[in-house]
Amino acid sequence: MKALLICTLLVAWGIAQGDEEDGSGKVAPLFASDEIVEVTIRAPIAKIMGVRSLEDEMPGTFTYRDTESGEPVTLDVGVRTRGRFRHDQKTCPFAPLRLNFKKTKDTLLAKSDKLKLVTHCRTDSERYEQSVLKEYIAYRILNTMTDWSFRVRLLRVRYEDSDDNAEVVTSHAFFIEHRNQLAKRVGMEPDESESTSIAALDSTHTNLVSVFQFMIGNTDFSPIKGLPGERCCHNNVLLKNESTQISVPYDFDITGIVAPPHARPNPRFKLASVKERLYRGRCANNEHLESTMQAFRDQRDALYGLIANLEPMSDYEKKKTRRYLDEFYKVINTPRLAKRDIVRDCLGP
Repeated sequence: MKALLICTLLVAWGIAQGDEEDGSGKVAPLFASDEIVEVTIRAPIAKIMGVRSLEDEMPGTFTYRDTESGEPVTLDVGVRTRGRFRHDQKTCPFAPLRLNFKKTKDTLLAKSDKLKLVTHCRTDSERYEQSVLKEYIAYRILNTMTDWSFRVRLLRVRYEDSDDNAEVVTSHAFFIEHRNQLAKRVGMEPDESESTSIAALDSTHTNLVSVFQFMIGNTDFSPIKGLPGERCCHNNVLLKNESTQISVPYDFDITGIVAPPHARPNPRFKLASVKERLYRGRCANNEHLESTMQAFRDQRDALYGLIANLEPMSDYEKKKTRRYLDEFYKVINTPRLAKRDIVRDCLGP
């Protein structure tokens, strides 16, 4: 248990300091800082959102201001939509994007040429932009708990439509580290297996992630297999090295901590709302539960600090998010509740 706690604390310290060295590889420049980046994306936005191609890119530019010179830097980029649930125009008139940068050497985007951008979904309510910020917090929580997680970088984006030279909207968004970047950073490689097993995965990491998913109220995932027609694993990616295999989660939109207006619980689990928690960890890893819960207890102040220090998040949403985490901590700090809501709900074997 001591080893896990010491490792967790060191990882959290390293992230807070913005270290360039991380795991066995270097952090790409984009993900070496938590400062918000002001950018402009100029592209045929209306066409992109109308066509919604998952393959064909449309040309655009990405502009940010260099932190040292203060001069604007403009990069050519291919832009297309992505996603599944949020790709549906009825759900999200503004779909998530994938950006393919053409030349990034010696820029903020060096080593980050293909990236997912999590966007605001709709513009008819401030709640959607706040949802982006809460999903960003979910990623940062997992970053604090384990380095085996996707790093993220928050942006303030001005979208301009190149066809009519007009601003579309300005909103927060965030980049997600590419899985190849993650793999290299932690000394692993992508695993293209069609499926895996709980026994094959690193049990300590799997248990920590399972408790994290319970913490944020997520049921839309599988660490071992994909949906029909989908490669492994559902809202997770597999990584491996010579000694172990891990499954790293992403996509925390339809969760209790985010709870966007369009979120509905999976009817399979018969939950009243996405805010209702359901533990989906494996009984085989219950031996790690006490040390895992202790790690979350030890990092409580750091996790609440992420919320308090995120300036763009409204005071109202900060209060709601803290209350949601309060409920989690009540469970893991009360043996009777932990046994009822976590231990007894584990999936076996």
